[in-house]
Amino acid sequence: MLDYHNGELEVQALAGLPPRSSRQNKSIHPTLPSVAQTFLQDQRMIILAAADQAGYIWASILAGKRGFLQAPDEQTVVIQAVPAPCDPLFGQLHVGDPLGTITLDFATRRRMRVNGQITQIQREIVMRTEQVYSNCPKYIQMRTLPAINDAQPEHHSAIPEHIRGTVLTNAQHAWIEAADTFFIATSHPEGGADASHRGGAPGFVRVENANRLVFPDYSGNRMYQTLGNIKKEPHTGLLFIDFERGNTLQLTGEARIIWDKARIATFAGAERLIEFVITDSIETRNAIQLHWQFVEYSPTLPRARA
Repeated sequence: MLDYHNGELEVQALAGLPPRSSRQNKSIHPTLPSVAQTFLQDQRMIILAAADQAGYIWASILAGKRGFLQAPDEQTVVIQAVPAPCDPLFGQLHVGDPLGTITLDFATRRRMRVNGQITQIQREIVMRTEQVYSNCPKYIQMRTLPAINDAQPEHHSAIPEHIRGTVLTNAQHAWIEAADTFFIATSHPEGGADASHRGGAPGFVRVENANRLVFPDYSGNRMYQTLGNIKKEPHTGLLFIDFERGNTLQLTGEARIIWDKARIATFAGAERLIEFVITDSIETRNAIQLHWQFVEYSPTLPRARA
């Protein structure tokens, strides 16, 4: 069991939760149970949350064949891949750095977050676990990987290309507003780095202008890891994936929590809003070789009132 940090406790209070009888979060453990080790080793992708040398937080995706993720013991995760040269975390990860991860199986709507510290990095990343926990299947859209993905070679058939900027292009604006899923990377001086998933109906992320987004925070586990981190450290990273083509859009900037009831009411099912101001963006075409097929939306998605 691990203690809630001060940001999580503050957000819990602002959300109107009764005072915790204990500062301990009984859902998070420092080690991987055997079922978690098996789940991890069967996955094809993992999302990383980490800071670059300038202190900006990024969310990145690594992908590979089944088995590229290994858990040789209950407190070690081995990722047999590293960020590519076009990724903002390329060359930015070092031994001793905090690392947040989330692994998600869209076909079964299962997800697991594992956070810890990098202990080795060369052609692979080795992490010692400090926080391990599963999340419920809420808001996860079902997608499957066609069998052809398993037969694809280790390397991309197309060379990745990237576009960097400080404001969104019209195409990126449309991409974000059509998205039903993204990942968010945050950090805390005591709690380390963390990667989380966000899902909603297309349009749940609104682009207010070329460098500002707003998205809802729906009912969840009421631990508020992501919001607690933002409360104390606004530097945040977002990752949008073009699941059919393997393209990615990574954004870094600053986030803040919005508690204004009038603004919140404009988003169906929202309990709070997050406003995100972009500092830097990287769009990468052919970023990963995995191409998912959409099956169905989550049955728990909030719906606008008729």
